[in-house]
Amino acid sequence: MAKTPRNPSSRRPQGRLIGYARVSTDEQATEAQEIELRSAGCDTIVQEHGSGASRTRPALARLVREIGAGDTLVVVRLDRLARSVSHLLEVIEDLTAKGAHFRSLRDPIDTTTPQGMFSLQVLGAVAQLERALISERTKAGIQAAKAKGRLPGNPGIRERRPDVLAKMTAAQKAAYGARIQANANQWLPTVRRMRPDHTWDDIARVLKQRGLDWTPERLRRAVKWLVAERLADPALLRKSPPRLPEDRLMTLVAGIHSSNPDLTLREIAGQLERLHERTPRGGTKWSPSSVKNLIDRARRTGLIAEDAESDAGPAGG
Repeated sequence: MAKTPRNPSSRRPQGRLIGYARVSTDEQATEAQEIELRSAGCDTIVQEHGSGASRTRPALARLVREIGAGDTLVVVRLDRLARSVSHLLEVIEDLTAKGAHFRSLRDPIDTTTPQGMFSLQVLGAVAQLERALISERTKAGIQAAKAKGRLPGNPGIRERRPDVLAKMTAAQKAAYGARIQANANQWLPTVRRMRPDHTWDDIARVLKQRGLDWTPERLRRAVKWLVAERLADPALLRKSPPRLPEDRLMTLVAGIHSSNPDLTLREIAGQLERLHERTPRGGTKWSPSSVKNLIDRARRTGLIAEDAESDAGPAGG
């Protein structure tokens, strides 16, 4: 593996610092983590919403898959990255195989050195042990409370007291709203350009091509919140018109083109054939001219921004 260029004034390899911020639910916000990561020099931050008990983290998987040699994946704490020592080491292995590095802001981790790798394994084991101990203490506390006739949790919530429920709901809404506004500039322009002419599925597919992990349901909910707060046009929530089969192809081609404008028409045609997508006439072989027609339609409907390149590349190259 070729050596990564180094800055003479620092032992850290040159490359991007890419932050990864994870919270367990949609109602929680990554804002506090983002502040720490940006203070550490991360220009790019990938957000994830998923339980710490699950390894299903599509945003993290995509980040590890696309990270470049010399880049460094940065997290605030180890438990934001992995659910167990084995999962942690698996992610580090994948990063190392790509010539990338890992850093945890609150732990003495630097995978560019043997000492850092050793510390990583030790701290990972400690983090796993701590989670296990917390779980055991929680279970013991619940059992002790039950033995004394007390129930776990907030009494006000359990008793359904209106004042307590109102405070909890307000806190959840505030956290959700803060998270929506924090990254709206990444996805809202696409929504404004595509709605209501295109379905939420179409928009989620386009955003996914650009590296943004949205489901149609979460996307519609976020826009509904912005509309309720008078931060977005209510027209965005109007029902989409019936979609023709060719419109779905246009959306798909626009998403491929927008995610990588350097692809040629022939390369996009090859991707469509590998996806087993049929042409507008039902054929299996895509020509560059068919791709160009769909891209031109996408520009006319605003699905592709007007300031994008006037062509996807040479028809034959």
